[in-house]
Amino acid sequence: MEHNEIVRAITEGKTSLGIELGSTRIKAVLIGPDFAPIASGSHDWENRFENGIWTYSVDDIWNGVRDSYAKLAASVKEKYGVVLKKTSAIGFSAMMHGYMPFDANGELLVPFRTWRNTITEEAAAILTKEFSFNIPQRWSIAHLYQAILNGEEHVKDIKYLTTLAGYVHWKLTGRFVLGIGDASGVFPVDMNTLDYDKELMAKFDALIKDKNLPWKLADIIPAAVLAGEDAGVLTEEGARLLDPSGNLEAGIPVAPPEGDAGTGMVATNSIAPRTGNVSAGTSIFAMIVLERPLKGVYPEIDIVTTPTGKMVAMVHCNNCTSDLNLWVEMFAELLHEAGCDIPMWKLYDIFYFQSEKGDPDCGGLMSYGYLSGEHVTGFNEGRPLFVRESNCRFNLANFTRTILFSSLGGLKTGLDILFQKENVKVDIIYGHGGLFKTERVGQSYLAAAINAPVSVMKTAGEGGPWGMALLASYLVNKEKGESLESFLSQKVFAGEKGVTLEPNQKDVEGFEAFSERYKRYLAVERAAVENVK
Repeated sequence: MEHNEIVRAITEGKTSLGIELGSTRIKAVLIGPDFAPIASGSHDWENRFENGIWTYSVDDIWNGVRDSYAKLAASVKEKYGVVLKKTSAIGFSAMMHGYMPFDANGELLVPFRTWRNTITEEAAAILTKEFSFNIPQRWSIAHLYQAILNGEEHVKDIKYLTTLAGYVHWKLTGRFVLGIGDASGVFPVDMNTLDYDKELMAKFDALIKDKNLPWKLADIIPAAVLAGEDAGVLTEEGARLLDPSGNLEAGIPVAPPEGDAGTGMVATNSIAPRTGNVSAGTSIFAMIVLERPLKGVYPEIDIVTTPTGKMVAMVHCNNCTSDLNLWVEMFAELLHEAGCDIPMWKLYDIFYFQSEKGDPDCGGLMSYGYLSGEHVTGFNEGRPLFVRESNCRFNLANFTRTILFSSLGGLKTGLDILFQKENVKVDIIYGHGGLFKTERVGQSYLAAAINAPVSVMKTAGEGGPWGMALLASYLVNKEKGESLESFLSQKVFAGEKGVTLEPNQKDVEGFEAFSERYKRYLAVERAAVENVK
């Protein structure tokens, strides 16, 4: 769009806004009628480990949301000379799952327990057995049941239980709802009714009957709604909460709130069967849209949905690039001491490209970037660990390659079940997130890990906030009867092919050898957890 067209779209309220609360950054993206980003704003934040819990405070949440919006509004003013007062629609998304219980006054009863916590092993195991359906530790229902098993005092006072995206949406609209993709991480969804599984809800209520709690599960969890359905409007109070300057107008339609997995699927146009995407940042997860239900129940694989309710197999790992980032920061510190300051983006590129010179199997080196537990490989706690064999080829190329390979190690463990045991078929996988910022390298290693083509689109760097903005646009711009799949394929991504890499056979064989070593050395990681505090 030309500059004047963008100015007109902003002043006439024909833009759409997406805000996503990720693990390390809250980002707001404003798109025009052509779906291209025209302004953005971001706020960096970090979770805290307090009293054995990974958490963010309520102040962290609202300060971050307001700051990201304020920076976006300032960018609009600076670039286009106009004040942002309205948009056609807004959408909020956030890291999935976790535990946010509120009382009747809307007060948070315990600190937000994020997806990163691995403290619900007992509850998750019991529910998985009772339901014959995998319940991961990070799901809201696992956290709720664990709190019940622990006899936590706050449980009896729960009036509302939701996710981070659901909480933000609720406070800004007054509507207690969740997009179905995020809802499927609160409690299992029935793919036939596109609502919570009522049979399993009855089983849960029966399971806790002897606790004599004053609520049933259906009373306290948000209604599940599909992409494009009515989810409320920005209230006057919500407008002031988001934009204390008073410029933003109330009454703007707000899309169903989604999880970052759902927005990642939208941002990569991978919401149809036989498509999938891998989001690789602080955590890493793969979303594979299924043609049929899986035959088995696997603790490594979650069954969730797309924002339109299609069945998705999700492999989620808590750890991905955090350890890699710390290594790069240490090298930056070393170079600074040597009087050589290099921009961080360039240092990352050097790190990545150096890895291509390494041995296919990393030459006998091994790393576990487990800053937190990793349920896919059976760890409730983690210890970052670097290991090398005595006769290894220890050089910079193999070191960097090992760090990058290990960021995909847990993911491969889960995906091997899908592709090898369940014979799930995919035509292509789309990659997005920090791991793919450097051209080619992360993309080629993922292709080697899964032995399938991997595509990265030009828009992949926009990520979840852009995906949420697209969902907001779909809410108000879809034609009658137009599916989200059609809206994305025919309007948003028409002509967008991206760059696709086929797996390199030497890298495939090297990654297989590395993966076998990764599994074998897990005993060393377990010893580190037991002995290193």
